[in-house]
Amino acid sequence: MTKKKNKEQDGLDGDLSITIDQEKVRYQKWTKLAEEGVDLFPHRAAITHTVSQVKQQYESLKEEELEKKEIKVSVPGRILTIRRMGRATFFHLGDALNRLQGYLRQDQIGQEAYRRFSLLDIGDIISIQGRLFRTRTGELTVLVEEYTFLAKCFHPLPEKWHGLQDVELRYRKRYLDLMINPEAARVFWLRSALIAEIRRFFDERGYIEVETPMMHPIPGGALARPFETFHNALGIELYLRIAPELYLKRLVVGGFDKVYEINRNFRNEGISSQHNPEFTMLEFYEAYKDYHDMMEMTEELLVYLSQKILGTLELTFGEYSLSLKRPWRKVRFYEALAEFSGLSPAKLKNEREVIELASQLASEKTPLSYGKALDVLFDKQVKPKLIQPTFVINPPKEISPLAKASPENPNEAERFELIMAGMEIANAFSELTDPLEQKRRFEQQLEERKKGDEESHAIDLDYVQALEYGLPPTGGEGIGIDRLTMIFANKQSIREVILFPLLRPKG
Repeated sequence: MTKKKNKEQDGLDGDLSITIDQEKVRYQKWTKLAEEGVDLFPHRAAITHTVSQVKQQYESLKEEELEKKEIKVSVPGRILTIRRMGRATFFHLGDALNRLQGYLRQDQIGQEAYRRFSLLDIGDIISIQGRLFRTRTGELTVLVEEYTFLAKCFHPLPEKWHGLQDVELRYRKRYLDLMINPEAARVFWLRSALIAEIRRFFDERGYIEVETPMMHPIPGGALARPFETFHNALGIELYLRIAPELYLKRLVVGGFDKVYEINRNFRNEGISSQHNPEFTMLEFYEAYKDYHDMMEMTEELLVYLSQKILGTLELTFGEYSLSLKRPWRKVRFYEALAEFSGLSPAKLKNEREVIELASQLASEKTPLSYGKALDVLFDKQVKPKLIQPTFVINPPKEISPLAKASPENPNEAERFELIMAGMEIANAFSELTDPLEQKRRFEQQLEERKKGDEESHAIDLDYVQALEYGLPPTGGEGIGIDRLTMIFANKQSIREVILFPLLRPKG
């Protein structure tokens, strides 16, 4: 047996024989606890505070104040460190966000309880009861009077989680990531706060939150490839939704003038640092508004969220400093292409050249129309260069089958994309309300599908019929929650802000 036997190892990346030996020792300790009458599977724990609540409420108190108040607490947590010193032991309990030191003395809790503590390991979950004080180094600590076993950890915890070479392990075993890495936990607390404040923003403005189907007979609301499934009882093919848009606009037809949904969407596409096949969107629609109103509301929303959650309008994202101070830049789609793609306006009007160049840049080799080719050039050559919040307005109508045409140029759509840090964060339209024009647009998309474009929009005649009952002028928008969280949390990969991102199975 090596000298490393008793050292807490990675358990994922280190010596397998050492890990197995440690697991055997942990099991033996657990069995010993059972023999001594310890309840191995308690039904509940009587607690007064979490670790984080103790830190939040009492971290600011000085030693004299703690002594005067004699604050008693009962705190649960996972053991993250143990430092034994003869008849005294220091250890740390942790929850997702914080750590709290415990101090165990044999003369305080008794010889038998002190001995039994030696049967506990790093990773075990216990609750401790005792009085708060500060050590000589000033650390807030619980002088333990009693402790209760709550759960056994049968595997050694990773010793240096940040040092793992395979970062995917953090995503595959997210529970370990959260257990060891408070920074990861803070990201998901931030995400939760973001969603809560989004709800508050829209609720205060008279919107109603709704839920629409996640299984659709016809995939619609966006240009994307769907996931397919089958309903056995009804004997029909269904599709996981790529967007809730058409259902939400049906509700506006029905008289819900302000609706929003925080929803899960599914798109059968590639995976990258900005893409996950399953993702979260905010979509909202308001009658009697257009895409100009949506731009105004988008600025209001993101400024509100940033001030409420981060307390600033100046954000750091990687190497960039982002400013959310209003107003944000607006640039037309064709002007952005001319500014950043390196192509002259004359070349951008040359359909054959644009299609040839875009075909070389496209991720998937499918036939491209002129409008789709322009969109590929924008995605590859323009979007990564737009760092500060920028509304790119009026793209080709051809790639916007659900948006009204611009009155100034019928070949352009009344639509914008909000680009920030090189990523699309939001997409909005002045919604197309003419049922005859909508049917024509769907038919044009069908022709593109026949040519091999699997992302073209399917014909949804039921939606067209809903429009025939009258959809008032409406502005609608979708905002990607995952990417917005990336911006707010300063994370470069979408996998850092999704608790369980989709990964290729191992083995």
